[in-house]
Amino acid sequence: MFYSMLTACKSTGKDKQMSMPVVFSDTLAADSSAQSTTGHGGSADAMADTLTVALTGDIMMGTTYPAVMLPADSGKRLFLHVAGILRGADLAVGNLEGTLSDDTVDTSKQKNAHSYSFRTPTGYGARLKEAGYDFLSMANNHSFDFGIEGVRSSERTLRANGIAYAGIAGRTEVAVVERGGVRYGICAFGHNHYTVMHMRHDYAKTLLDSLARISDVVVVSFHGGAEGRSKNRLPYGKETFLGEDRGSLRDFAHFCIDNGADIVYGHGPHVVRCVEVYKDRFIAYSLGNFCTPYGISVAGTSGYAPVVRVNMLPDGTFVSGKVHSFIQRRGVGPCADTLNIVASEMKRLTELDVTGSPVRMDKLGNISRKE
Repeated sequence: MFYSMLTACKSTGKDKQMSMPVVFSDTLAADSSAQSTTGHGGSADAMADTLTVALTGDIMMGTTYPAVMLPADSGKRLFLHVAGILRGADLAVGNLEGTLSDDTVDTSKQKNAHSYSFRTPTGYGARLKEAGYDFLSMANNHSFDFGIEGVRSSERTLRANGIAYAGIAGRTEVAVVERGGVRYGICAFGHNHYTVMHMRHDYAKTLLDSLARISDVVVVSFHGGAEGRSKNRLPYGKETFLGEDRGSLRDFAHFCIDNGADIVYGHGPHVVRCVEVYKDRFIAYSLGNFCTPYGISVAGTSGYAPVVRVNMLPDGTFVSGKVHSFIQRRGVGPCADTLNIVASEMKRLTELDVTGSPVRMDKLGNISRKE
């Protein structure tokens, strides 16, 4: 797998990278200076009939602020139970909730400081690579926990580990990941002013149109919705939390698919929500906390940590899916949920919040079309 910059537009400052797609490819790049990493996924022939995308939620592998709360053995076992699923997919995506930084700056002096600020050592970037991630969203309310230096550090760390990213307004707003000859265009949206905001449908359309021109499959990530264990239901209309507009997520997901997206996955409420197949395209409205061993509650439903695998045709049409059930424990990454409690909960929520669905989900998490 090699990566290189696809295009670069004119900028007004040293850090400006607006609409600069980043290409990560598992085929040899023409640019001999491109960094080499180890790819995963099947061959082009194996993916000719169906493609598989693995979706996960929030990732914050531990923090050194305000106190050191890190997992044992530098987190080498955090993704032990899920790496096989992630690496077996043609594309694996999630949400980086926080920064990858070794900085010691006091967040109380940061403009965007808040009571929860996350700083994971940059060495933990290797854990994400080992797990099999191809893309991580940075469009969330923790990406600026340590200011612009934290953002830069996170970007450097992800690049060094061959992981694409997007979502910070005015920086890298879209990415293209190439696997087995298939180009996946990905964009990420959030509700904070420094993210590419999902409330701006006009700009979302601009990004989707640009990705549709250069990609085979378009994937959208969004961070939004009210937070907490009582926020597992998907409402109609706008959600607010702590006085913030957190988006009208059902409308936004449908808008993205209406404008060319093939998969939409969400995160932000810290609990799982329903899934939907809309116009033959798959939507997961919230995938909850996936790997948050410290600093974020994993009690009760906050610890539900699914991996959703979506099988689709090369044109993006949904074929089938599977909710793989995992549950977190404090200090430990996602562990197997042998009772399929997580899948059962997502099935229940889907039946409550999606009417007239063309698909069904069973208690084992299998998602199939209704006959």
